[in-house]
Amino acid sequence: MLKSVFGAVAALGIAAMPALADYPAKDIQGIIQWGAGGSTDTVSRAVTPHAEKVLGGTVVMQNVTGGVGAIGLNKVASSAADGYTLLFGAENPLLYKVMGLGDKDYSDFVPVSILARGVPILVARPDAPFNTFPEMVAHIKANPKAVKFGSTGPGGLPSVVTAMISSKTPLDVTFVPYDGDGPALTALQGGAVDVMPAVLGAAIEAIKGGKMKPIAIFDVEGVPQLPGVPTITATNPEFAEMLPWGPFFGIFVKKGTPDDAVAKLTGAYAEAIKAPDFVQLIDNRGFKMLGLSGAEAESFLADWQSTTAWLIWNAGIAKKSPEGFGIPKK
Repeated sequence: MLKSVFGAVAALGIAAMPALADYPAKDIQGIIQWGAGGSTDTVSRAVTPHAEKVLGGTVVMQNVTGGVGAIGLNKVASSAADGYTLLFGAENPLLYKVMGLGDKDYSDFVPVSILARGVPILVARPDAPFNTFPEMVAHIKANPKAVKFGSTGPGGLPSVVTAMISSKTPLDVTFVPYDGDGPALTALQGGAVDVMPAVLGAAIEAIKGGKMKPIAIFDVEGVPQLPGVPTITATNPEFAEMLPWGPFFGIFVKKGTPDDAVAKLTGAYAEAIKAPDFVQLIDNRGFKMLGLSGAEAESFLADWQSTTAWLIWNAGIAKKSPEGFGIPKK
């Protein structure tokens, strides 16, 4: 009797093996935590068809928006950890805890790939009376509260870059809030605001068209799309300790997903980012290709969270201290 039980268990084990090897055996659901047409949506939909070819399966993409991306994240977090639900997300979940927006972040997930990151840039209206960062700072000091800075709310790229600046050079400016980069950059072009921290990909066409002018690339190296535009560290090397920094795009699965599924997904997206049309998209939009997975991805996420969470806490933007969540200070 005992022998027959062991035989049955062994048979079940053997029967289960092909199921793992056959992954994916059905369609995979892809949850994009931001709306259609945005950077996360565009990048995710551009790379996934190439990954599908490697996987030999289909990823059905769906935009699940709301709650600064938290609704999409929670949908994936509540799904089975079987590799059949992917989260296509950005950096925001790493700030949910300190911003009081939720109790989850990417520590509840396994990074399949940190695809790319955006490059922040400081832009101004074309007729602004300054052309460089030092000139802007001098103008602000001479004209307190006169310069209008575009903003998209606490925790967004503009607020983080502004916090970076303020940590080194206090800004006595007037902040004008907008619902997203698009409306804020439109307002800049119309002269309603004077300066706007933005992601390069969202501003590059207007810069090339002369509708706004670049003040500084917030990175440690310049970008080929805008040769001659100085980095912030070229004029103000004190910012180097906080850089490189920028919004990013990643693909995640729930923790507990079988290792073989994670490995297949990781391998598929590692190949997908090499596709010429995807490389061109990343280059054209001024993003930096990363393609990080495993320990490298975990380290990137930890460093990003530490730098940003403490930066916005010290700037008075965050609602809760990073220390309360065990987020170390760099």
